[in-house]
Amino acid sequence: MTDDYRSSGKTTLAPEVLLTITRMSALGVEGVSRLAQVTGGFDRFFKHGSDNGVRMTVEDDVVYIELYLVLKHDFNVREVSRNVQAQVSRAISEMVGMEVGHVNVHVEDIEYKGE
Repeated sequence: MTDDYRSSGKTTLAPEVLLTITRMSALGVEGVSRLAQVTGGFDRFFKHGSDNGVRMTVEDDVVYIELYLVLKHDFNVREVSRNVQAQVSRAISEMVGMEVGHVNVHVEDIEYKGE
């Protein structure tokens, strides 16, 4: 028996996979209420996920993420934002093996109980 390892093919990753990982990771952080809608603009035609709270670009196998969030009112904004950055970055790195250039968090609103 030989130790000859051959590649069995190639793996491709749809951009929607990265978007789903990003969305689920962000929503899993305590203090995040929901994703905010990202309004269009000219660049929406060139970026993935611009209508669902996430804008994402991939350049040279490095992922750059812009997250637009609505947070719950009784949480520290800075702490929640840092937790979102850490969780999203970790999830992309561990699940896909890609490097994350940045995860920018944009807090679009705070949700109060009466809303």
